[in-house]
Amino acid sequence: MRSPGTIIAGLIAAGLVAAPAGPTVAEPARAWVVHPYVGMWVTDDGRVQHELLPNGRYDEARGGRESAYRGRYEVTGSHIEYWDDTGFTADGDFVGDTLYHGGMVLRRRPRPADIAPPP
Repeated sequence: MRSPGTIIAGLIAAGLVAAPAGPTVAEPARAWVVHPYVGMWVTDDGRVQHELLPNGRYDEARGGRESAYRGRYEVTGSHIEYWDDTGFTADGDFVGDTLYHGGMVLRRRPRPADIAPPP
């Protein structure tokens, strides 16, 4: 049986999880979050981009503003709850590779490693 450290190292090497960021003053350290929704979610026009990080944090870009919103999130089943660092809260639901959040429709953006090279 592989040790948890070996498994985590393999997940990091594969780009499936990243080392958690240090805790903020308002938030204690938390364990890695590994679920199928970790990654980048983008509106069809590319204007809004949500990156769900494996450490339970998210980073949202809007228009030309990088990191317009940041905070923590929790996923239960296919439902997501957000707590922005400014105190704003929101939620959403995943249906396959689509995230419905705040009246927006975001779709999963594949990572470069997920895109097969041309034949």
